[in-house]
Amino acid sequence: QAPLVESGGGLVQAGGSLRLSCEASVHGFSDYTVAWFRQTPGKEREFVAGVSWSGDFTRYRDSVTGRFTISRDNAKNTVYLQMNSLRPEDTAVYQCAAKSSEATGSIWAWRSYTFWGQGIQVTVSS
Repeated sequence: QAPLVESGGGLVQAGGSLRLSCEASVHGFSDYTVAWFRQTPGKEREFVAGVSWSGDFTRYRDSVTGRFTISRDNAKNTVYLQMNSLRPEDTAVYQCAAKSSEATGSIWAWRSYTFWGQGIQVTVSS
């Protein structure tokens, strides 16, 4: 079984909403920092949002601040990304990633993450 599995992607019109879920089978997930990244063909993977192990600390890229909300339910081993007011430029493959809360590297540094999901497509039509 993959360590992280994303769901909830799809096609939505501009201005619409989607909620992505990232379900983990990683042991000790409640101690992990989790983040969402996205990538489009020909572009670098970019940080979208991250949450600390407790859920008390969150961080967002500027372009999604106020529109996206990351949260987690450690009892369900799941992290969510609520995406509102979606724009065509949000179209990408979204991946969740996890690392130990003790791991080095910034929350936005994708190279510091240990576990990855397979990715899920989000398409926003204009």
